[in-house]
Amino acid sequence: MDRREFLSTKKRPANTAHLTQARPQSGLNPYAGSFTTNELQHLLKRTMFGSAQADIDYFKTKSLDQVVDELLNPTAPLPSPPVNDYNSAVADPAVPPGQTWVNAPTNDGNINGQRRSSFKKWWIGVLLNQDRSIREKMTLFWANHFSTEANDIGTAHYVYHHHALLRQNALGNFKQLVKNVTIDAGMLRYLNGYLNTAGAPDENYARELQELFTIGKGPAAQFTEDDIKKAARVLTGWRINGTSFTTFFDPARHDTASKQFSSFYNGTTIAGKTGPAGATETDDLISMIFTNNEVAKFICRRLYIWFVYYKIDASVETNIIEPLARLFRTSNYDIKPVLSALLKSEHFFDVMNQGCQIKSPADQVIGCLREFKVAFPNQSTDYLDAYAMWAYVRGWMLSMTQDLGDPPGVSGWPAYYQEPQFYEIWINSDTLPKRNRFTDSMIASGYTRAGKKIIIDAVAFTKTFANPSNPDALIDEALNIMYRVPLTAAHKKTIKEQVLLSNQTSDYYWTDAWNAYAANPGNMTNFTVVNTRLKTLYQNLMNGAEYQLA
Repeated sequence: MDRREFLSTKKRPANTAHLTQARPQSGLNPYAGSFTTNELQHLLKRTMFGSAQADIDYFKTKSLDQVVDELLNPTAPLPSPPVNDYNSAVADPAVPPGQTWVNAPTNDGNINGQRRSSFKKWWIGVLLNQDRSIREKMTLFWANHFSTEANDIGTAHYVYHHHALLRQNALGNFKQLVKNVTIDAGMLRYLNGYLNTAGAPDENYARELQELFTIGKGPAAQFTEDDIKKAARVLTGWRINGTSFTTFFDPARHDTASKQFSSFYNGTTIAGKTGPAGATETDDLISMIFTNNEVAKFICRRLYIWFVYYKIDASVETNIIEPLARLFRTSNYDIKPVLSALLKSEHFFDVMNQGCQIKSPADQVIGCLREFKVAFPNQSTDYLDAYAMWAYVRGWMLSMTQDLGDPPGVSGWPAYYQEPQFYEIWINSDTLPKRNRFTDSMIASGYTRAGKKIIIDAVAFTKTFANPSNPDALIDEALNIMYRVPLTAAHKKTIKEQVLLSNQTSDYYWTDAWNAYAANPGNMTNFTVVNTRLKTLYQNLMNGAEYQLA
């Protein structure tokens, strides 16, 4: 479904500049316009999963430079690892209930299956409890870029440590990250690198290293099939110790002959090495790949699609991608300078780049729960209920086609590479009703387990507003948090009269109801009146096409 067609099924917002075919001509000059709540919201929704009122309040007195610098320099500790929440299903002799399993690897298939499930639930919890930084958004970016499937890797120890590697290096040096991923046990397992030997070279990883991880597949990616074969020979010898669950280099399995590459790599020859020195050929290969300018441009395009928009026309290529790529190269492939330049640019804040992304299921689900401050059980004191609630949330995201830890293939989620639809792939006749059912259920009845409930508390959410007794101000504050495209005055008036005023036209029909509740919040009749109307209001807004945009 085309994004414009999708939006046309609902009332159009007043500002529809981003819905036209035109694209911004702005560049990487630092943004010099007003940095208001609108611009802050745009920045936070792109760099975090949702922007709760507490996030807005925390940053709203800071300048753009201060906000971006803080987002790019997380100070919060890394999240505690996942724990054994599965003891009732499978006994784990090495790990007591409630204790982490990440340092106790096993070859038991049943236990590994439960641990992979534990990992996926835990990841949901990490997103819900994210710090105020870009770290979690970048961790998912790299998990999509270096895509692996947990169920194919099998061993949960490798799954978790691959993921931890991405988080720990999410804002570091890309060249080093490529090296680390190349010899990571999870990746060696996923793309058969551990089976790659001199006698039987396996080209899987060598191909994806160039096609998906560094150079890309565009017309400028002129590496050859022989380059793939030579790269596979360079990478021979990396193995996994099935007892210690560590990687190592086996010189006996390494191809010690020299390997000459095509003119795309300037005819570079990687000299064959024997013994332990053969492992350094991997460094030589990565250094050779990174001398090609296409690496920087490819990664900058991927970052642009992730954080800005999916269409890269000639103007964006010239004004954004090429200067970002030059900065990337001169920064020795450190990722922070590139993100800083992009997120502080006039192009990023161009009105046509605001509200133009269709939310991923992670943005839709996690953002909703964070922005409405849905309370979950404390994982420190009630880990079983916490993990169960996270499993429920994960189930909704899975139904919307985003299974964290198990993307559909080595290319990641199609929304970030499949032309011409890109993000539009997230929305179809199956997934849109599921998005609406998720928000409907969370505002109506929530989810209950063992006497504990997660639910959107419409009244508590509204009480955080500056002037909840004023229906116009209430709707504006709600929209400022929930929407990234404005509604017309007529549309807001219709919502107000049909919902908050119960089909009346005078504001006091809401003001009196709210004031009566505020004066006596223990009165269930007063509470029910405002709660019913507020639930209907937020359900209405979350069912709007505009709610699908970030």
